[in-house]
Amino acid sequence: MEQITITAKIQISATADDKVLLNKTMSVYSDACNYVSDYVFQTHNLKQFSLNKALYTELRERFGLKSQMAQSVFKTVIARYKTVLENESRWIKPSFKKPQYDLVWNRDYSLTQNCFSVNTLNRRVKLPYFAEGMSKYFDHTIYKFGTAKLVNKHGKYFLHIPVTYNIEESDISDICNVVGIDRGINFVVATYDSKHKSGFVSGKAIKQKRAHYSKLRKELQIRQTPSARRRMKAIGSRENRWMQDVNHCVSKALVKNNPKHTLFVLEDLSGVRNATERVKTKGRYVSVSWAFYDLEQKLMYKAKQNQSTVIKVNPAYTSQCCPGCGHMEKANRNKKIHLFSCKNCGYKSNDDRIGAMNLYRMGINYLEDSQVPGTVTAE
Repeated sequence: MEQITITAKIQISATADDKVLLNKTMSVYSDACNYVSDYVFQTHNLKQFSLNKALYTELRERFGLKSQMAQSVFKTVIARYKTVLENESRWIKPSFKKPQYDLVWNRDYSLTQNCFSVNTLNRRVKLPYFAEGMSKYFDHTIYKFGTAKLVNKHGKYFLHIPVTYNIEESDISDICNVVGIDRGINFVVATYDSKHKSGFVSGKAIKQKRAHYSKLRKELQIRQTPSARRRMKAIGSRENRWMQDVNHCVSKALVKNNPKHTLFVLEDLSGVRNATERVKTKGRYVSVSWAFYDLEQKLMYKAKQNQSTVIKVNPAYTSQCCPGCGHMEKANRNKKIHLFSCKNCGYKSNDDRIGAMNLYRMGINYLEDSQVPGTVTAE
């Protein structure tokens, strides 16, 4: 068996008095995190035991934190520093600008099908919440709640709860289908599978809508008024939610339309931001801000739920190599008209489809290198 963790997000309903308590608690918690962050940056000390020995009493007295809150502050700061060190490989001091509160299950918070109970600086409060879609997670023989995060977004309160459960572990020897997935802007995804069928999800409407948001932001930036800045914030959140929903629908369709034990092959786009920042200024916004990583993350956990596997491969030359004769040349691909035309054998097709076909072939090679029995073959 293999464990998988997803994040359940629920909206909390709070009265005016409860909002005051929550705001004060979240603000003080963030201040305490910044205080500990300053100490860690100076000492490079990431051991909770020694941080507790040096700062616990001061945290309790200076910020009025309860015992469990103080311990949560240490864990929050340590986790943030570890993430920074992993991504940047150097010491950069993270700051906690937005009010937040990390909650330990059955200590700082509890959740039933009707009520959310949470510790604040003054007292414990019980609040209702919008419970749509949460009912199945209350079977604690299957699902386990972890340390949740309470956040305030534009006056609304949300609880992000990590939910862990077991799934049957997928075995590479069970793979019965391979799907190459080329991600892009002209097409959000282009696919090619073991049945030699191609699929496309157009990015035209998405590109147009993002251009609309970009134009609207520029107009608001020119105004330089408080109301314009508030409007910009709201627009940014709306665009982000909409793009995440698009990625959710695309990843869900990819998993749903393919059988269990499918191998999805993606390009490793780890350095895509650095590459797209060299794009001409006119098209840079679309290239840099396209949510490739979010789509990848959503596909990975949905595939795992369906006992399927996602691998990432080197994207070099996937749109320049002919899937028919193997000839590789930059001139094979015409980016302006999205056409691939092999200079050796004359094979023609959409350039994104060519990318998907080559990723499919790399998936087949991956299975052969893994010495998997011939359950999947390529013609």
